[in-house]
Amino acid sequence: MRVGQNPAKSIDRVAQAKRVTVAVVSYTPFLGGYYSQGLEVLKVCLKSIWDNTEQPYDLLVFDNASCLEVRAYLIEKRDEELIQYLILSDKNVGKGAAWNFIFGAAPGEYLAYADSDVFFYPGWLSALMQVMETFPEAGMVTGMPLLNPEEFSTNTVRWAQQKPEVRIERGQLLSWEDYWHHAGTLGVEEGKAREFYERHEAICLNYRGQKYFVGAGHFQFLARREVLLKVLPVPSERPMGQMRNLDIAINKMGYLRLCTSQWWLEHMGNTPPKILKDTSDLQKAARPALSHGKGGVWRWKPLRNLLIRMYNKSFDILYRN
Repeated sequence: MRVGQNPAKSIDRVAQAKRVTVAVVSYTPFLGGYYSQGLEVLKVCLKSIWDNTEQPYDLLVFDNASCLEVRAYLIEKRDEELIQYLILSDKNVGKGAAWNFIFGAAPGEYLAYADSDVFFYPGWLSALMQVMETFPEAGMVTGMPLLNPEEFSTNTVRWAQQKPEVRIERGQLLSWEDYWHHAGTLGVEEGKAREFYERHEAICLNYRGQKYFVGAGHFQFLARREVLLKVLPVPSERPMGQMRNLDIAINKMGYLRLCTSQWWLEHMGNTPPKILKDTSDLQKAARPALSHGKGGVWRWKPLRNLLIRMYNKSFDILYRN
């Protein structure tokens, strides 16, 4: 039996979604080894969105079963109304499944996606929206110059060849310094990166006085949500490694894949840029004690601490020394 009337019935207006949903997927299972600065990187990423996004937007964060410290930080920012939509998965479902959720649930007409290790510069969203308005056929737009294999953007090249007003350039149009500035954050060995750089030519479109590189990145992109809905479901059998399926699907449907010739953002990797280390928002979140619950002996704190110390030491030996 109901007692009284639901007060919500007297509300005649609800909050309306912004035209753009900015979405971030986060994953830091523990703060050690490869992930030792994961929380700091996430903080720098989100702060750059809050500080440098001048257009109205809603922020959606999908957390892929991160550690308690990261979740505590995200909940704190949600409670401060800096995150409009926060999804806390109880297990790591992988990036593909996170995309499936985000692409289907994002309320905006446009979705600006980013991994949690992307730093945004002032004006980034306006710049990417301008590209979308210039190219109604655009499927994905990334806010920095990239060197992409042509096979994932064949329809972009075909479209340009059919437009007399578009001038196509090919060659080493992206400097090695710019290429390595990004490739070095991906964990690629410099020798292999240089081999790839020398083997592939960049393709640029000159259109209406602006230059655009052919190709886009799946670590960051702006897309119309109606386009993304057409690629669902993205395969999600593994945590990572199937992201090219998005590139292939967008190209196959005939949409353009482009990136800007200017740096409106950059990929940080698992270490915050030194120039940003003094940012006031980098203080560490309080670390709540781990509960025991499911997991048996592996949830025993002394054993976990020992294993984490061993992991940190081996990681330092393998990668830092």
